[in-house]
Amino acid sequence: MSNVWVLIAIVLAAGIAIAVYTRRNKGEHPMPDILRPGKPLPEFRAFDEQGNPLRSTQLAGTPAVILFVRGSWCPFCNEQVEHLTGFYKDIVNFGARLILVTPKPLETTRRVARFFEVEFEFWLDESLDAAENLGLLHKAGVPQEYRREYGGDTVWPAALVVDRSGIIRFTALSKHVSDRPDPQLLLEELRKIQ
Repeated sequence: MSNVWVLIAIVLAAGIAIAVYTRRNKGEHPMPDILRPGKPLPEFRAFDEQGNPLRSTQLAGTPAVILFVRGSWCPFCNEQVEHLTGFYKDIVNFGARLILVTPKPLETTRRVARFFEVEFEFWLDESLDAAENLGLLHKAGVPQEYRREYGGDTVWPAALVVDRSGIIRFTALSKHVSDRPDPQLLLEELRKIQ
């Protein structure tokens, strides 16, 4: 009988090990507590494309959709921006700002934005300080072939809808690096806070 319990314990331990391994290799990222809906948007700093400092506190009084994107090397980020272009005018018609926070300038996504005649705001977090402070740092998240140009670390993809008083009303943290929220969902969440 004791051999049966030993066998059960081994099977359970193997199952737990497989689950942990699978979760790590799927690239899942835990939800940072400070980004949960109902919490105030944490203060973070970034720079505009001309190198001028920006602070999240500057968003006070205006609703915002804030997207944390990995970089122009990421095909999922470029696809996300392309999909957003169809909803851009609806978002700004609600009086909201659409902000893309990225570790590096997004030349590819900027071209997409220009093509569709939209004016996304690009906030640069080259040092990844904002990503780290917000719990969105993705260590060694840049594929090996891009590390020479972009470094090894990047930001974990996430989307926030913030109301005009600075409270996070919706958070979509990507379960995997390929996962992005439907722009229609972001628009619906924005509509709820109007």
